[in-house]
Amino acid sequence: MSYFLGIDVSTTGAKALIIDEQGDFIASHTTEYPLSTPKPLWSEQNPLDWWNGACASIKAALGKAHLAGDQIAAIGLTGQMHGLVMLDKADHVLRPAILWNDQRTGKQCEEITAKVGGLDRLLALTGNQVLPGFTAPKIVWVRENEPKVYDQTTHILLPKDYVRFCLTGEYATEVSDASGMSLLDVEKRVWSKEMLSALEIPEAWLPVCTESDQVSGRISESAAKATGLKVGTPVVGGGGDQAAQAVGSGIVQAGVISVTSGTSGVVFAHSDHYAAEAQGRLHAFCHAVPGKWHYMGVMLSAGGSFRWLRDAIGDVEKAAAQLMGVDPYELLTQEAATAPVGSEGLLFLPYLTGERTPYPDPQARGAFVGLTLRHGKAHLVRSVLEGVSFGLRDSLELIKGLGVPITQVRASGGGARSAVWRQIQADVFGAELVLVNVTEGAAYGAALLAGVGARAYRSVEEAVAATVKVTDRTAPIAANAQVYEKLYPAYRGLYPALKETFHSL
Repeated sequence: MSYFLGIDVSTTGAKALIIDEQGDFIASHTTEYPLSTPKPLWSEQNPLDWWNGACASIKAALGKAHLAGDQIAAIGLTGQMHGLVMLDKADHVLRPAILWNDQRTGKQCEEITAKVGGLDRLLALTGNQVLPGFTAPKIVWVRENEPKVYDQTTHILLPKDYVRFCLTGEYATEVSDASGMSLLDVEKRVWSKEMLSALEIPEAWLPVCTESDQVSGRISESAAKATGLKVGTPVVGGGGDQAAQAVGSGIVQAGVISVTSGTSGVVFAHSDHYAAEAQGRLHAFCHAVPGKWHYMGVMLSAGGSFRWLRDAIGDVEKAAAQLMGVDPYELLTQEAATAPVGSEGLLFLPYLTGERTPYPDPQARGAFVGLTLRHGKAHLVRSVLEGVSFGLRDSLELIKGLGVPITQVRASGGGARSAVWRQIQADVFGAELVLVNVTEGAAYGAALLAGVGARAYRSVEEAVAATVKVTDRTAPIAANAQVYEKLYPAYRGLYPALKETFHSL
């Protein structure tokens, strides 16, 4: 029996997950590490913490599974995207990694867009707007603000790829993670020479870029000693966290969409063909499925909006939940179920921390609109669940606009645990919402990619078909869907009507 290891270098910890040849979960372990915010809007981590965390988690997972390192046939990597790791000629880390949620580079984003010839040219070159979270503006920021660090740089890596370097000694990445750097020609799946030239970034600094299921290196002697893995074990490309999670959720064919309702909300769609959204409101990235692409819309406060409501007005539910031994969200969604569909005209705008899709506006704000004396707590709770669902639908509508069909929506994240919220989403989307048997997310997808790289499966699609199964279905209720179809245009009108007010505040 062979086993496959997925390693997820997330913002909170390094996770190691082991599956067998049938895709069955065997064991996992997560080692947490700190996050640094040395200045407002800054977010950094020490890459050595990722490596030490990965080593600890690999050893612990092998121990839990009662496996020896030589029983692992291949390893896949995933993790937080966009982070900047800079190495010198001795391969020493030059400064803390600047992370995906760091917001210091607004000025550099504007400079880059102007330098390449405006948004249209940027979309033609990379398929995406350049955003503060992406890697290229971080590189420019270091050049402008820390020239001594910049001058010593010889290699640039993304977070998971630094762990790959520690495992194998290879400077390598893969197309799904590279898509979020603003340096990749996403359509052609190669580094954009025009972007690199315009930004004066040496191509020699960049890692080799492969497809996600290709072997990118093998476990070195030093890594074998540090992890307990066998020397020479292949390490495949893997994927950025969203692409790897999509593989683990079965989003590898046209028409099947994933909606993840965590703190943020992510709508992810597979596409057999490449096309950039005309205004760059959707991310257009290479998929972890070779030769395929994906579109992704991101809202910043999905489950985060529900958490805000729980903390703001849910003291009674939190106290009751503690006595009952249940989750306070369960009690709040039970209350929401008592309010009528559409919350009697109460709309909630879920922009509590600004927004990304469809409005990339850090000054956007949340709002309740339509309050009357009839509205009570149940209406407020339901309105938040409906407002977040409308926000997720915004991304679905943009995806439809690119000609991508939507036949099934696969739900994950904390919001997917609520039957009430699943029904609301199915009704708002006008599409069947399903759950699948995989709950381990990106690490599971990375392990499946390792299995493909080891030739246990002939393709990513075959790996998914053999392992990912639908476990629950929620069909839209026609009468409810009609109510939401009438309310959705009113929701869409809120941001344009309130934008000037938000910015004045």
